[in-house]
Amino acid sequence: MSVNTITGRSAFLALLKDEGVTHLFGNPGTTELPIMDALTEHPDLTYMMSMQESLVVYMAEGYSRASGKLSACNVHVAPGLGNAMGAIYAAKFANTPIIITAGQQELGHGLTEPLLYDSLVPIAEPMVKWAVEVTRFQDLPRIVRRAAKIAMTPPMGPVFISLPGDVLNEEGALELGSRTRVDTKVRPADSTLDRLADRILSAKNPVVVAGHELATDDALNEAADFASIVGCPVYQQTVQYGAHFLSEHPAFMGALTRDQQQVRDILSPYDLLIVLGADVLRMSVWAPVEPLPEGMPIVQIGQRDWEMGKNFPTEMAVRADIKETLKAFNPVLKERGGVERTARAKLNLDKLANNNWSAKRKTLTDKLKADMEGGVIDPSWMIMKVIDTMPKDTIIVDEGIVSTRALTALLPYRDPTSLFGMASGGIGWGVPAACGVQAAYPDRPVIAIIGDGSSMYSIQALWTAANQKLPINYIICDNAGYRIIKERLFAFHGSQNFIGMDFKEPAVDFVGLAQSVGVPAVRVNDHAELVPALEAALRNSKGPNLISVTVDRGRF
Repeated sequence: MSVNTITGRSAFLALLKDEGVTHLFGNPGTTELPIMDALTEHPDLTYMMSMQESLVVYMAEGYSRASGKLSACNVHVAPGLGNAMGAIYAAKFANTPIIITAGQQELGHGLTEPLLYDSLVPIAEPMVKWAVEVTRFQDLPRIVRRAAKIAMTPPMGPVFISLPGDVLNEEGALELGSRTRVDTKVRPADSTLDRLADRILSAKNPVVVAGHELATDDALNEAADFASIVGCPVYQQTVQYGAHFLSEHPAFMGALTRDQQQVRDILSPYDLLIVLGADVLRMSVWAPVEPLPEGMPIVQIGQRDWEMGKNFPTEMAVRADIKETLKAFNPVLKERGGVERTARAKLNLDKLANNNWSAKRKTLTDKLKADMEGGVIDPSWMIMKVIDTMPKDTIIVDEGIVSTRALTALLPYRDPTSLFGMASGGIGWGVPAACGVQAAYPDRPVIAIIGDGSSMYSIQALWTAANQKLPINYIICDNAGYRIIKERLFAFHGSQNFIGMDFKEPAVDFVGLAQSVGVPAVRVNDHAELVPALEAALRNSKGPNLISVTVDRGRF
């Protein structure tokens, strides 16, 4: 880009656009007003406003996870950045590329520590790949270019820029430069592929754990080919927040739980754990037993070398692009295995047919159809009916926690965009993230299934959905409380003293809340009402819809 006389605020937006940013998500204050003013000079940049800072980052996170593209968001000085930190943690966890900015007080003014001031870089630094403050107008292009490069270089992730007001308001000649992207689409050396083949073919009973990188690198088909060649079962990683394997493939057995003993029992029959783009048995609640059977060897392929050998020794750790590696490795493995291995692989897959994901799904759906036609709506039955009713190209956004436990058992993953779920455990992700996902795929139906407790962390995002006329269909699973906390309190402590865990006095009126911000909404209390309500919502593509479904509260 050529040298121009330009303001810092307009240069910043021009740089974002040249880096591929099409959507800017924001919650501005006085220090962001220069950017808001400059937006009039950049009408091709979509600005999506939200009413709280964490929602802004969650929207950007949903957009970038769904599209694979760089996004940007702006928040307001120290309190705004503080509010956003939980959402930035989610972006870090999911390796999502976002440029996060906060307006900062003018450089000289900051020395006096005015209202709302604090040093922003130290606040952001623990949760981002890079954090920096622009201290000179002339450095703005270099900083934005570097930030975009860092965010988009795998393993991708968020970056942070502090933008002082005087830098944004300065005017002068700037060389805006051009963008840099680092090509990481590398595969291992032939000798490494040979060693991998030797190790995998020597295993008598291997098993695969499939993870997030298979989705982000669009490698589901290659992973499926690998499973067919080896003829071994495949489990989804313990933290399931996306479509990490083709569920209808005969090798797919379903998702591993985060119960250490259960995982250990599942893995015990095998003699080699092959980890493809996944975290190695990441858990959530401490248990006295290790999830990995003692002495089990591990082979791991992926971009995130931090995850390799982190908790369990890895016999072969290969840092490489998972898609390119499998494209190169699968023919080698097939040739080395020969006709005998091909025949054995087919036989092994045939043996899995009675217990794989497809078989388990049929058993579950048959049970749900037989048992759940009366009484209180079972959440699993609700999910089954949603899947049966929705168009084939629907994208599911999930933050139901308890209510959507059966989702991975019922939703067929047919491509990497089939499902986007909460990755980090930071409650409140789903309602705003659905806005970002829908913005990334404006022509596809998006259904967001959200728990009642989760939705209350970020219900303000309904306004953004209405303001932007995003045709998201929100389904709120209303069990009138924090069911997951009740279950954990009873399981861990034997207590039913559920203080602050019920939404009773008063009950939350989700229909009224939605309607108050311009979102058409209905309440479903009966089985017969669900499908007609969903069909009506899907027909209304002029903006968002909300269905509040009264579901079973469980044993408590």
